[in-house]
Parts: sequence; structure tokens; C-alpha cells
Amino acid sequence: MKVVSSDIVISAVKPEQYPDTNLPEFALAGRSNVGKSSFINKMLNRKGLARISSKPGKTQTLNFYLINEILHFVDVPGYGYAKVSKKEREAWGKMIETYLTSREQLRAVLLIVDLRHPPTSDDIMMYNFLKHYDIPCIVIATKADKISKSKWQKHLKVTTETLDLDQKDTIILFSSETGKGKDEAWTAIENYMV
Repeated sequence: MKVVSSDIVISAVKPEQYPDTNLPEFALAGRSNVGKSSFINKMLNRKGLARISSKPGKTQTLNFYLINEILHFVDVPGYGYAKVSKKEREAWGKMIETYLTSREQLRAVLLIVDLRHPPTSDDIMMYNFLKHYDIPCIVIATKADKISKSKWQKHLKVTTETLDLDQKDTIILFSSETGKGKDEAWTAIENYMV
């Protein structure tokens, strides 16, 4: 897909704040600091549209990005080690769960994992949650540029086996630095738009 327009349209915390459209939506989930913002910026050819922070837990709302006036990316707060209170984490969890389980416009979740390491217990829990609710999943194994090409398949195998990836789910090698996997990611997204 050629991105000609993209903008953040709203940061929401509850359903009544979600955009009132029937456009297909793709949620981006992943642990804190896994590279969701870098992924968004690379996919949309926009530096700095999604703010990148070295501090985990920066995203605290559901951020809706309108792309080409035909679909939304929805960046959800990262899970895992964000240094926020237990109460705040529970509130985020509820907000994310409400969105993922009740939003009719949601077509698939892009689960962002770090290719360099086996998926964490939080990644596995998120993947199992998506399977339980029968939500299609596209696994984006990012930071591929940080591993030598000869080791990609080995790391992909570890990711696939650790998540116990369903055959109908897609896994894509991705690099925000080089753009590797960008076209494949758009193809996978477009397959869910019809």
C-alpha cells in the first residue's frame, strides 16, 4: 500500500471516544519498548508521527491513526515492565481488553515481538488471549537488522514454537531501520481489509 495520508485522529480511553466510523482497524500490541512506534512510523513513512521514547509505558491511551482515509492503526499501551502502579496497569488492561473484545471494526492484531529474544510470558499470554477470542493475529518479528541474516530462520523458529503459532496466523520478519518486511506487512493487512 502506498501511504499518501496519515494522522493521529484521537487518543481514547473508553468506547464512546472511539472514532465513529466503519473503517477497518488494526491494533498494535506488544510489550513496552518493543518498537511499536518505530513500526508505525516506518509503515506510514512518517518520522515522529508516533512518539518514540526510551522510557517504557509512554503510550497510555488507545491512539487511533487514520491512514489514506481507509483504515485505522490503533496503538495500544505496551504490556510488561512499564513502571506504573498496579492500579494503573489494571486500568490499561481493562481498556485494552474492552477494545479488543468488543470493537466490531477490529480486523486483526499486529503482535509486535523482538526477534532477538524468545517471546516473553506476556507475549504468550497476549497471543493466547487473541486465540481465545478468535482474533486474527499478524506477528511482526521486529529488529531483524540486529541479527545476522544467517540466523533469521533459527530465531523465527524459536518465536513460532514459543508462541505455538497457529498455521492460519502470519509471522513477518521486520526492521524499522531497513524497511525489511514492510511490503509483506502491508500485504497481510490488506488481506484482512476485504
